Amino acid sequence: MTYGPVLLCGLCLCHSPSSSPLLSLTRTRRLLSPSPSASLTTTTVRCSCSCSKGEMAVVKCIRVHELGGPEVLRWEQVEVGEPKEGEIRIKNTAIGVNFIDVYYRQGVYSAPLPFVPGREAVGVVTAVGPGLTGRKVGDVVAYAGNPMGSYAQEQIIPASVAVPLPPSIDHNTAAAIMLKGMTAHVLLRRVYKVQSGDCVLVHAAAGGVGSLLCQWANALGATVIGTVSNEEKAAQAAEDGCHHVIIYTKEDVVTRVKEFTAGKGVNVVYDSVGKDTYKGSVECLAWRGMLVSFGQSSGRPDPIPLSDLASKSLLVTRPSLMHYTATRDELLESAGEVFANVGSGVLRIRVNHTYPLSQAARAHADLQARKTTGSILLIPDDA
Repeated sequence: MTYGPVLLCGLCLCHSPSSSPLLSLTRTRRLLSPSPSASLTTTTVRCSCSCSKGEMAVVKCIRVHELGGPEVLRWEQVEVGEPKEGEIRIKNTAIGVNFIDVYYRQGVYSAPLPFVPGREAVGVVTAVGPGLTGRKVGDVVAYAGNPMGSYAQEQIIPASVAVPLPPSIDHNTAAAIMLKGMTAHVLLRRVYKVQSGDCVLVHAAAGGVGSLLCQWANALGATVIGTVSNEEKAAQAAEDGCHHVIIYTKEDVVTRVKEFTAGKGVNVVYDSVGKDTYKGSVECLAWRGMLVSFGQSSGRPDPIPLSDLASKSLLVTRPSLMHYTATRDELLESAGEVFANVGSGVLRIRVNHTYPLSQAARAHADLQARKTTGSILLIPDDA
């Protein structure tokens, strides 16, 4: 999924009207690095936005000052102010890690430097802005998408993006499924509405979103084909509802899909891989099929000639979660569908990997090296 630009003060975790807040250095100290082989110079900074005029609390977070590999994720102290009108401050208890975070860190998607990455978290409300109703200190809320900045012990977010967490769902589960689950909901029920009898192909079927797509599509009555890289992930994909699993390191995906579908192809391909899979995805589609490209873990796909689509009247879309949850009603509907399917057992979330927030660099390195399956969480070091 893609997201729009974020004007986020990367220093005090507020939402500054300026994308280039002025800074004043207050002190420097050494902290343990997320990498065991190095230490980080860490600064406490104060921005010149309006929130710095009020009382500031010191918290720790991950910040990016320059684009690059996992090593640019720096563990720092920052100051967080009081929420303004329409805002709440939350103390995060569990933070979701998603490939979108890698894209921003690498510069595939742009954000003003420095910035705090992360677009998914669960936390407890610690302060509410003046005049705000419907939220109170002590509420447990979840959010996913905008604004960026969840890799922090505490942060300020618009109250409108916070969703009340049902008491039946624990914090870790919610943080692991909020963004991925709403992504799956939008892909399966809004972008292409999967029906009983459809045949779907899910790339990266053992990944965080892929796992949920397989489970949900199966429950909707579709025949699910998944691609994975090894036998361990193949077993997980089968457990998650894939009727057919293709190990793409050993088998030709297009050939196997045609075998499974008697040469007809699939109605829809959900492709989060991008460059390495685009051409094969198009070949796997049936007449009037749809390619849903929602990620590019292998790189940006090459330009798509319209002639590639004409032979089978194909459709291609590159959806953004934010465009499908733009209103409060849409957000609550999507989150409600996810929570309901978790409660009914349709969706089972695997939190296979947890890291201290300070070790976000290691989490990113493992994610990019494909050492992970299911969902990844960061747990604030004081949680």
